[in-house]
Amino acid sequence: MIRINQIKLTKDESEDKLKFKAASKLKIPVSDIKSLKIVKKSIDARKKDSIFYTYSLDIAANNEDKILKKCKEATRSNEVIYKVTSLNKEPGARPVIVGCGPAGLFCAYVLALSGFKPIVLERGGSVDERAKKVDAFWETGKLDPETNVQFGEGGAGTFSDGKLNTMVKDTFGRIRFVLETFAGFGADPSIVYLNKPHIGTDVLRNVIKNMREKIIQMGGEFHFNTKVAELLYSNSHITGVKCEDGSVYETDNVVLAIGHSARDTFIMLSKSLKMEPKAFAMGVRCEHLQDTIGKSQYGDDYKSYPPADYKLTYTTEKGRSVYSFCMCPGGYVVNASSEQGRLAVNGMSYSKRDGKNANSAIVVNITPDDFKGELFGGMELQRSLEEAAYNCGNGSVPVQRFEDFKENKKTESFGSITPCIKGDHAFGNLRNVLPDFISEAIIEGINAFGKKISGFDDGDALLEAVESRTSSPVRILRDNLSLMANINGVYPCGEGAGYAGGITSAAVDGIKVAESIINKENSVNV
Repeated sequence: MIRINQIKLTKDESEDKLKFKAASKLKIPVSDIKSLKIVKKSIDARKKDSIFYTYSLDIAANNEDKILKKCKEATRSNEVIYKVTSLNKEPGARPVIVGCGPAGLFCAYVLALSGFKPIVLERGGSVDERAKKVDAFWETGKLDPETNVQFGEGGAGTFSDGKLNTMVKDTFGRIRFVLETFAGFGADPSIVYLNKPHIGTDVLRNVIKNMREKIIQMGGEFHFNTKVAELLYSNSHITGVKCEDGSVYETDNVVLAIGHSARDTFIMLSKSLKMEPKAFAMGVRCEHLQDTIGKSQYGDDYKSYPPADYKLTYTTEKGRSVYSFCMCPGGYVVNASSEQGRLAVNGMSYSKRDGKNANSAIVVNITPDDFKGELFGGMELQRSLEEAAYNCGNGSVPVQRFEDFKENKKTESFGSITPCIKGDHAFGNLRNVLPDFISEAIIEGINAFGKKISGFDDGDALLEAVESRTSSPVRILRDNLSLMANINGVYPCGEGAGYAGGITSAAVDGIKVAESIINKENSVNV
């Protein structure tokens, strides 16, 4: 296969032309191309009057060696195909996976493919039960602390944009495996090659359910509304887990894919596992009209392109990092609370991304120095801000115009932008929610972002608080090679354990942990 990059199409050109343009660039007849696969597709919008879709292609052609000598822009395709290692014997005890987010789900899937019959324990409900309870919470404000936007089948990412881009390098083909798996279970096939792939919360729910059903077909088990309350171990070796309902699952492999919001579980695990505080970020959700973002990114013809997104970073004069996070084109701000009397927000988009507003988190970095390096200092800081947000909106999501935020006064009416929020909202003054160092950094950051995206610093832009669940505030320590914690057979995994940041990276970490379990099993008594 030959890899060729920078094949360009305008918005009016069909992808059927890719073959002809590739042949022209390779200086060969079209008939010499036997097959063509899109490897990557992105938008080049650096010049608003000359926007292109750019493609990287893998091509099978006649006389490939001759083409490579003649065309300097062509290279050998370096695509790595991921293959699951099979067990070389009958498996021993069934692995227990705690948590059914992307890390736990992909760990279970790879283990099942290898020959294990994993048991998945999830404190929240199944995705269908979860969707009903989340909708009811947004309509009535009645929160289920165990089944909500944070907890339940699919993890926190289920009620997000379903973004799949990641900064992790794909040396072993794991990322492509994740994307192909999602596509195979019902996501749009284009996610495999889009530069910034996303599924959408509506589609992702069915994909997750389809994966679960396949794992069950291969012998796996799922137990929902089943919360692990204790690790069972002897002589620093895991022997099983005990759940709140008294049930015990004996095993010699426990994967802790608990998610970034399992605060009670963090406290329980700290009694036996080595942990440390880690940096994370907090701030607000920020809403603009999607038309404002589109016009700034793509020019007057922005409606001819997919809903525009952005990624923004800034360092304040005092050295704080401010950045956009989890940007949701055409999306909604959601009440993402998981504890009574505390309020957190997140962003969510459906697959069509056709809402009137764009939103993203605008967050400020928090380091252990900000909470004296105490193990759960970051978690308690999150909780204190969430309580303040709850009180600010009397249980509803507090909303404030950016101009009012700068002037430190409660918003009384909306301007040109009205909110797109799942759950009740109320006017508030977010300066009463956030510490001064976060508020000041957000103001400085948004003003700076206005120089990059026209209208970003508009006074009518809306802020909602508090965006506190960007990542886990703690890390469960594990060995770099075995991926095990200080108890043999315990595998901290994914976002909650502090080793991932998003759906795809969490899924990849789940795969890595599965590989470690498979390799350990294959090396025993061979």
